[in-house]
Amino acid sequence: MNDLLVQVREGNIRAIARVITLIENSDTAAHTAVSYLYPYTGKAHVVGITGPPGSGKSTLVNGLAKQFSSEGMHIGIIAVDPSSPFSGGALLGDRVRMQDLAAQEGVFIRSMASRGSLGGLARATLAVVKVLDAAGYEIILVETVGAGQTEVDIASTAHTTLVIEAPGMGDGVQSIKAGILEIADDLVVNKADRPGAMRTVQALEMMLHMGQVGPIGHHGQQYETAITNEELNPRNWQVSVLQTVATEGEGIAALAQRVHEHRDFLVNSGGWMARERERSRKELSQLLQERFMARLVTAISSEDREAYVDAVALRELDPYSAVDKLFKQIGE
Repeated sequence: MNDLLVQVREGNIRAIARVITLIENSDTAAHTAVSYLYPYTGKAHVVGITGPPGSGKSTLVNGLAKQFSSEGMHIGIIAVDPSSPFSGGALLGDRVRMQDLAAQEGVFIRSMASRGSLGGLARATLAVVKVLDAAGYEIILVETVGAGQTEVDIASTAHTTLVIEAPGMGDGVQSIKAGILEIADDLVVNKADRPGAMRTVQALEMMLHMGQVGPIGHHGQQYETAITNEELNPRNWQVSVLQTVATEGEGIAALAQRVHEHRDFLVNSGGWMARERERSRKELSQLLQERFMARLVTAISSEDREAYVDAVALRELDPYSAVDKLFKQIGE
């Protein structure tokens, strides 16, 4: 493992791919990899791309990667695909849609199955971001599953979050209801050559003026944090609505420039470190929850846990009392 991690630091593509596979399949491997690589992280600009299915996220990521690559940057792409709730498998179709990037020097693409994780990301996404960061990728594009309103985890993973909309995805009222709009650092109307594109742009701009779009309580979430909302989202960053036709490359250069501008803004305003601290807080919370669940599984047999499930289902025990009893058993 250590030899592989040394090769990751050297940018060896095969080593990076092997380490990511190990991380996806083993918490122990994730612990080892992150512990070794962590001192070399913190330089990459993590850009999240989210939005409803059919908005053209993969094509947009493809275009952005080409643009950044033409600027001489090394680009890492993490594309999260939904897993089947029955077989657990995933099509990993994003990799298919980005085939023209596969042979491009300085671009690394990794598709990941969500494996049942909610919030639009895979469980190992944070660790994989660190691997690519330590390997020297300057911009890491993270594309979420695209399941809709629940995809807010990307906001606490990325420095810059782009929310993609497209004409014909629903009326203005539906857009207002979509919680993912609140996590946007910038909004992008893709497929802007389609009928109704200007109506979508106008609806989003109207919501901007009404204050219903953009970072609220750090991307729409209220965390128990000592960091103020002003630190996380300095007021003088204005969320913009940009238009692209990703299939034709239209508007991609302007969007890439906007991403650079947001990075500079975060660094100069102190927002970069504030978001790093918030991301660290969320990651610690996630790891603690996973550690607790692992301890519960070790301490209490599956038969005993199922007995509590049966008791709750049969109304012999309420859920709160069941949890109290489980906690007591773990502590014994």
